[in-house]
Amino acid sequence: MKKFVAVLSAAAMMTSLAACGYTADTANTAASSAETPASAAESTADTAAADSYKVAIVQQLDHASLDEIRVAIEKELDAKAAEKGITIEYKDFNGQNDATTLNQIGTQVAADSYDAIIPIATLAAQCMTTAAESTKTPVIYAAISDPAAADLTDIDYVTGTSDALNTQSIMDMMFAVQPDIQTVGLLYSNSEANSTTPIAEAKAYLDAKGIAYVEKTGNTNDEIMTAASSMVGQVDAVFTPTDNVVMAAAAAVSETLTKGGIPFYTGADSFVTAGAFATCGVNYTELGTYTADMALDILETGVVPAYHVMDGGIITVNTETAAALGIDYSAFNDLAGQVVEVTTAE
Repeated sequence: MKKFVAVLSAAAMMTSLAACGYTADTANTAASSAETPASAAESTADTAAADSYKVAIVQQLDHASLDEIRVAIEKELDAKAAEKGITIEYKDFNGQNDATTLNQIGTQVAADSYDAIIPIATLAAQCMTTAAESTKTPVIYAAISDPAAADLTDIDYVTGTSDALNTQSIMDMMFAVQPDIQTVGLLYSNSEANSTTPIAEAKAYLDAKGIAYVEKTGNTNDEIMTAASSMVGQVDAVFTPTDNVVMAAAAAVSETLTKGGIPFYTGADSFVTAGAFATCGVNYTELGTYTADMALDILETGVVPAYHVMDGGIITVNTETAAALGIDYSAFNDLAGQVVEVTTAE
């Protein structure tokens, strides 16, 4: 449990009281208050409660993208607590990508009377939404690619941030630097809600251009690695959307495809820092920060707004992978307002 507390001292409170104008009415009120110490104590407790919030952060599983979001959320909650002079107490939970575990976490969170729940990724958001149904505890999800497809819209206590992918932009990137592509590999998990829409969009794009594609799926690290390995020699490029299952194996998949001479285009910059070639998407630190601000606004106002789609359009390229593949990616400069160059993280 991490606690970040900013509390007004008793002396400061007394100074504030002393600054008020003193009149006969004030004196009478003070006398009346002195006669009812219990009421005064209750009022003080209410004020303290209003300046103290308890937040559950529920991460679906460990991987670079979701870790980046969680760190950004916590950093922003810390900053806002200090800025506003309030207490924001938060606790991290991790479902290890298991629905049963996530449902157990949801039951615990509901029983422990948290003021808000911030689930990171789709399955975590779905489980927390169900857990909060009776209490109507605000659920502010992070990084849901398609909230409607995940059945997370039109629920009065649920909102959050979307990292909706612009699939066409990534497909355009492929053909900008590899105009002679004959076959594209589509690597994803068929149990991952985030992949449903972008994979359908990728197929439609490739069908319109008359380009063949090979689909490979998996639901575990071993299955994903087998699928990736089987694409070597069959395809000219591989596309994976913001798929949490593939992300968990991103470093190994990227290494396999790069050694096979296949550029790996993905839905998130964390894939690229893990070794994939390139992406066009959102900044997950910014997404986490926005999600934290959204949660605090809801706690302070009680108003739950519609979900927010984060701005994308940032192309991120792994320069080490580009060099290994021998790809000139200068054409990306004409496709985005910003091209960020990174190297593979340790």
